[in-house]
Parts: sequence; structure tokens; C-alpha cells
Amino acid sequence: MSKGHILYLSTGSNIGNRKDNLARAYQLIQDRIGTVIRQSSLYETEAWGIQNQRVFFNQILYIHTKLSVEEVLECMKDIESEMGRIREDKWKERIIDIDILFYDDLIYESPDLTVPHPHLHNRNFILVPFLEIAPEYVHPKLNQSMRELYFACSDPLKVYLN
Repeated sequence: MSKGHILYLSTGSNIGNRKDNLARAYQLIQDRIGTVIRQSSLYETEAWGIQNQRVFFNQILYIHTKLSVEEVLECMKDIESEMGRIREDKWKERIIDIDILFYDDLIYESPDLTVPHPHLHNRNFILVPFLEIAPEYVHPKLNQSMRELYFACSDPLKVYLN
């Protein structure tokens, strides 16, 4: 029997009641993916990649799961669909967005998934909340702590504690 895996997810929402959307996603993740061990506070962040969108609420979750990384991805997509996410344009507003940031120290690439998340080190909306729950976590591919990645990040978008 597997002892389980360490999983870090990013959740975000910028449509509807963003706090309620993240709370619902949290509950569905807890029910279907694994036990949430730690969660960051909610952070308000400007939309990344496009202007003139409502600001996002973002949160990082540290989870213990028994699922494989592929099973986690499948569950995440199911949760997003169930909550009303429509996958159209990459930069569209969304009721919920869930991304795998890290899965153990796995370095993994497939047509549908790259782990660690390939852009997390360039995005303050991931780094700032991550610092709250695991600042010394070392990126398995870049071999730098989340704190080091944050201080090296040139992302100009602001992140505010909600």
C-alpha cells in the first residue's frame, strides 16, 4: 500500500463569488483528491496574461494524496467542469482554475501536463501565497527554494492579502 504523495495545488477564481468558488473547490479537492494539510490565505491578484479582467482570488493548497499525478489531473478537470469552467481561450476569465504545482519531487512531462508547473517561478500570484505555507520548499528542477524564486521573480503584478 502506498504511503501517499505530497501535492501542491494552486486555485484561482475571477468570476462570480470568488471566495465561495474557492471554498467549493477546496471541499471538492478534499473529498476527491486528498487531505488538505495546509492552505494559504486568500490573495487578490491582477489577471496574468491579459488586462481588463476582474482580479483573481488565489490560494495554494498543500495536500496528502494517494492518487497518481494523472489521476489528480483527471479529478481536477472534473472539478473544474462540474463548477462550470469552460476551456476555451487560455486567458479567459474563469470560475475556477486549478493547477498542479508540485507532486513529490516528480519531474514529469506529457502532452497534457508538466510538473513542476513550468511557469510558477515567474508568477507572483503563485510565489507569494506559497511563501506563507512552505518558503523553504525546494523546486526539484530549479534547485532553489520558493523564497529564492520569489526574490528572483520579475513579475510586476501585485498580490494583496485578502
